[in-house]
Amino acid sequence: MFLFRLRSSRVFSLAVTMVVYAVLILNKAGGLIYQRDFNPGLQKLSSNDYLILAGTFHGVHAITSQISPTNETSSSGLEVLESENFVMRCFQTLTGTKFLIFAEPRQQNLDVVVRRVYELYADYVMKNPFYQIEMPIRSEGFDRHLTSYIKPHQ
Repeated sequence: MFLFRLRSSRVFSLAVTMVVYAVLILNKAGGLIYQRDFNPGLQKLSSNDYLILAGTFHGVHAITSQISPTNETSSSGLEVLESENFVMRCFQTLTGTKFLIFAEPRQQNLDVVVRRVYELYADYVMKNPFYQIEMPIRSEGFDRHLTSYIKPHQ
């Protein structure tokens, strides 16, 4: 929610809607370690379909990171995929963990959304002394804070 004032003393609010369909987190080997649907905007996939999606995306990301018109080795691979039905934004950490956000096609500032999801991951998953890196994420704190970040904006 953004607040702004005109020259008078009245305050107006501008509600910002955010429609995120799903969040996926892949480990550096391409394994699906977290998946959460937030909006029924996309067709429901089975658990097996999500595993196939994660593996396929990991392979495509690896290939596209090698393709570059210049000889830069720091190419990050596929970052945005747009279609008529959704937009997908990928953020890869320095450790190789990939965060995928699926949202409605007109969604603005997905880079901000994916960075916030990464911050929540760092705060509630990586700071948990019982979490084993590269393993599936089972964190009630992460789930709760992720839901409270995404749901109020919808």
